[in-house]
Amino acid sequence: MQSLVTPCGASYYITSNRLTVDVYQALVDRGWRRSGTIFYKPDVLRHCCPHYTIRLPVAEFKPTRDQRQSVNRWNRHILGEEYIKEAAKLHPKSKQEKARQRNSYDLVSTIHESEYDHVKRPPEPAHKFEVTLEPDEFTQEKYDLFRNYQQHVHHEKPHEISAGGFRRFLCSSPLQRTTRTVEGKIQQLGSFHQCYRVDGRLVAMAVLDLLPHCVSGVYLVYHSDFEKWSFGKISAMREAALALEGGYQYYYMGFYIHSCAKMRYKGQYQPSYILDPETYEWTPLNDDMRKLLDSKPFVSLSRERRRKAGSEGSSDEHAEDRYEDYPHPTAAEGDRAVRTGMSLFDLKVPGLMSAVEIMEEGILDTLLLRLRRVPGPVEAQNLVTWESSPMTDPNSIKGMLAELVACLGPEAAPQIVVDLH
Repeated sequence: MQSLVTPCGASYYITSNRLTVDVYQALVDRGWRRSGTIFYKPDVLRHCCPHYTIRLPVAEFKPTRDQRQSVNRWNRHILGEEYIKEAAKLHPKSKQEKARQRNSYDLVSTIHESEYDHVKRPPEPAHKFEVTLEPDEFTQEKYDLFRNYQQHVHHEKPHEISAGGFRRFLCSSPLQRTTRTVEGKIQQLGSFHQCYRVDGRLVAMAVLDLLPHCVSGVYLVYHSDFEKWSFGKISAMREAALALEGGYQYYYMGFYIHSCAKMRYKGQYQPSYILDPETYEWTPLNDDMRKLLDSKPFVSLSRERRRKAGSEGSSDEHAEDRYEDYPHPTAAEGDRAVRTGMSLFDLKVPGLMSAVEIMEEGILDTLLLRLRRVPGPVEAQNLVTWESSPMTDPNSIKGMLAELVACLGPEAAPQIVVDLH
């Protein structure tokens, strides 16, 4: 870790050049995301557009008609009408296969239907479609695709796009690639590029973090020539299928931002759950939750339960939650308070460990530090001024490290080394 927690508006940041997938999984499950080597955790209460971590249990995924049609349209385009007619004669489906297709939707087989390695031949399909999972390394081919996407889909100007920016953003992630065996299958872990090629041409690329319990979507780029094919839906379906096939259990689509109409599409993949920002419980994103998100800037279902329990029988039962337990509930107030020396422990950020919890866990004293001219990591408690420094002083090393631990949580903090060079 190179930097400690730095409030910037309503988010908190760290950087890391090397991180295990297990640590990152723990961070993701506490509301963190990464952008290159930068890891950030939004303050959901104070953020202008509250970010909620969202995930889909892939074994329960029920694609909508629109989502299924997007994949079917693509498959028919790749295979071609002539192939479909001829293949039906040469490779007829059994009665059992036809009955299964009528009565259920097989996500994995549908996703692979038009991939060249899965196509029954002869005849030859109209196009050769190949999907490969590759290390997230820079190539000119990938950069050219990224540049086209940023210019024509995101409407960025040419001078705003660079190979260096692409490398930092979407290549050579700090997550360490490794493998493990799950139910007899080799499961890949780390950061990858899922590359889509049509007739040898790279037409789309999904940037993915494969973690112990999930496939986490980072970014998607596609060539503007293929914009009409709804690659957003196709890639989401493919990534859910990858999670199902690989035994990853969940598909994480990043942040669900209910206040942003363009980001609500993530909630259309059902049944989805969003992370409670205070307790880190998973809450169904159902109609009741949507009503709460429509009516409130900050939603924690556990908080709603506590508030209702505390006001039962009173005339104030349906009163608006004023967040009086948070001294500065807006981004501007919170930022101003931190800049003038307030500790995060006094600011009270949703979901952060309290000073008491850190003391009870005993994490802070044994936090490993890397110091200049000192061989090997040392425990924080070995610093000369450690015992005399208050944990709630944000300007002291102890205070800054305590805030870092509070943000990282009890699972991740003991597994990291903080670089104080």
